Amino acid sequence: MRQAAIYYKDLLAGTLTETDEGEYTFLYNTEYSEKYPNQFLTFSMPVSDKPYTDKRLFPFFEGVIPEGWLLDIASKNWKINQNDRMGLLLACCQNCIGAVSVQPIPQTK
Repeated sequence: MRQAAIYYKDLLAGTLTETDEGEYTFLYNTEYSEKYPNQFLTFSMPVSDKPYTDKRLFPFFEGVIPEGWLLDIASKNWKINQNDRMGLLLACCQNCIGAVSVQPIPQTK
């Protein structure tokens, strides 16, 4: 299981999780959803206390992964398969342009 802390500006907005089965879950942080109920990351995922789940990486997060020649460079430098979308998100999106950043949460065994 891989996880990422998702920040909106300097605020912890929620946690994105990829299960070992390859399913994805995004859950807004409780404190964030109470203080900022109208400050959603994307229109397709309004602030909620219920998790969002999908068998594919959510389109919003797909959108912050590099494309084209930049994806080629990132994939080669970090030796990440271009189909490993969560791996690319964790490696490449810590300092994105815009208000959202992705911080990997270390795996515990």
